[in-house]
Amino acid sequence: MLSPIVHSVSQVAVYLKDKLESDGLLSRLTVQGEIANLRTVASGHSYFTLREDGSSIRCVMFRGRAGQEYLEDGQEILAGGNFTFYPPSGEANMQVAAVLPVGAGALALELARLRQQLTAEGLFDPSRKRPVPVFPRVIGVVTSPSGAVWQDIQNVVLRRYPLAELRLAPTAVQGDGASEQIAAALRSLNEEGVADVIIVARGGGSLEDLWCFNSEAVARAIFASSIPIVSGVGHETDTTIADDVADSRAPTPSAAAELATPDRNQLMADIFGARQQMTSVMAGHVGRLRSSVLFQQQRLQRRAPDVASMRRRVDEYAERATSSIRHHHALIGRDVATLVSKLGALNPGDTLRRGYAVVRLSEDGIVVTSPGQAADGAHLEISLAAGTLAATAGRHALPVATGDVTVDPQVNPAPGDAEVAPKAPRKRGNRRAPGPPPAMKPLL
Repeated sequence: MLSPIVHSVSQVAVYLKDKLESDGLLSRLTVQGEIANLRTVASGHSYFTLREDGSSIRCVMFRGRAGQEYLEDGQEILAGGNFTFYPPSGEANMQVAAVLPVGAGALALELARLRQQLTAEGLFDPSRKRPVPVFPRVIGVVTSPSGAVWQDIQNVVLRRYPLAELRLAPTAVQGDGASEQIAAALRSLNEEGVADVIIVARGGGSLEDLWCFNSEAVARAIFASSIPIVSGVGHETDTTIADDVADSRAPTPSAAAELATPDRNQLMADIFGARQQMTSVMAGHVGRLRSSVLFQQQRLQRRAPDVASMRRRVDEYAERATSSIRHHHALIGRDVATLVSKLGALNPGDTLRRGYAVVRLSEDGIVVTSPGQAADGAHLEISLAAGTLAATAGRHALPVATGDVTVDPQVNPAPGDAEVAPKAPRKRGNRRAPGPPPAMKPLL
């Protein structure tokens, strides 16, 4: 009987694909069988059939998957993967993620399958790995508090870098539920946000003992951590998925502690070497500067003026100037003495002291140089070297004694006044008739 609802082929194909890929059993499946009809195409993908007792499953294994080298017709293998529906051919087949020979064990196969899956998702990509801080202040540790690993980490950190603080996130590192505890401890340290780096560590053991560090939960918790993680799980030959996802991997827990901390002895050696190098560089630099200063000093000395010669030249110029000034001063003194002598010769006072006199009219002070300038009876002033005389002019009579003679020693004759010759002394007896007054000679 037909259903009243009609579906298209593509709708049914999509439904089958969703059902197969969402089924819990078929999404993570390990199948044991014998390989048949193996075919590897040019792209590197392999197509084969797993068969057992008349039953078969079509399988495809894409290039680069783990264990592809074990594919061979007639080889019995363990194949891990998931089922899917391929609409173009209408077939359900198994996409194989990992292959191991029979006898390797289910855990090995699951490890190969998970590793292949996480690789495809980019959890192992080297480009996302972060460097470990050089000088961590706080180091988070995810391990068991009762094991020797925790004690070893403390000893290493105390010896190498005692400035760092250790913060333990205790967890089980083996058995049921250990992977969930490890993942929870990693999330707790990230939420706290104090640690600069986290160490995930435990001692060595079998694959079963270390299985919790191969779990998908731990791998994704390490991948999601915002704090760089150093993995130190097992011994040197043990490699877990946690090692591959972590930012740095150490072969042992003690090596992980060394990787997360600087060595103080090496730091001191580096500081000492840097100090020596800096001292050497500074000494060389100072030496070059000193040489440059000396060179510039020598240049300045060569280019400096000859101060001694200049001083001698200044002294010579000073002596010449002094000699020239003295000579010039002597010439001027001589000229001044000559002029003083000439002026002395022309001094009216000296003329008066030699016996000459200056006659002026009393009314207007005009110097009388000829007899016609003074009328009879005109009042005259006669200037002598020692004073002044008053007189009255007369042409035919001798001067009478009635004239007042006044001597004023404060009155000095003016330059240019006429000189009057002194009167000749009269002889007693044999008098002569008075004649006209003698004429005055000019002083200048």
